[in-house]
Amino acid sequence: MNERKEPTYIYSEKQVAEKSEVARRFLETRTRLNENVDQADNFLVKRFYNLDHNTYLEGALSSKMKELMGLVASAVLRCDDCIHYHMVQSYRLGATRAEQEEAINVALVVGGSIVVPHLRRAYELLTELYR
Repeated sequence: MNERKEPTYIYSEKQVAEKSEVARRFLETRTRLNENVDQADNFLVKRFYNLDHNTYLEGALSSKMKELMGLVASAVLRCDDCIHYHMVQSYRLGATRAEQEEAINVALVVGGSIVVPHLRRAYELLTELYR
């Protein structure tokens, strides 16, 4: 098994929030809502968050590749919060606009036309991040 390690981010969440209003709103809301979850001190939620964190560590696949895979799955599942999260994370890890667009294209083919409304919102974030 490959050694797992924390990814090296090119941009901080603060830098992303300063660049994109969509990202800023998403990150602020996520932080606020996570505070409520943290206060519940739920053992199973903590275990799931730990599993999620460890899944996206560097390994045989790069963290950037895993975030792009997460973007595809999130778009197919039609989860806007998840789409925004994986777009922000992959951007922070150095994904290009072309890489993110290609991931969204895969999601569109797999998920079909029901993905289009989510694709529109994803492109709003892409436009802000890569201008």
